Amino acid sequence: MEKKECFGILDRVFPVGDKGLREVTPGCFQCTLRVSCLKEALTTREGIEMRTEMLDRSPVSGIFGRIRRWSERKELSRLAELDKKKRK
Repeated sequence: MEKKECFGILDRVFPVGDKGLREVTPGCFQCTLRVSCLKEALTTREGIEMRTEMLDRSPVSGIFGRIRRWSERKELSRLAELDKKKRK
């Protein structure tokens, strides 16, 4: 199946709504590629930034929570580096 021009573009498939929260657009619910499209959007530079912001806003309790946050930030950092290499 051919990918649409909006495939993997975070602001087109998961834009910020009127209330300041990200929402899946109604047209995406009927699309057969919606899951892979959203996954692709989360691996882009904008998606990684959004995930980092969400991680920074989430509460952390205890040493296990801090280690988990560190691990997730490290993974996002690795993804960002891979994205930079892809763009070159």
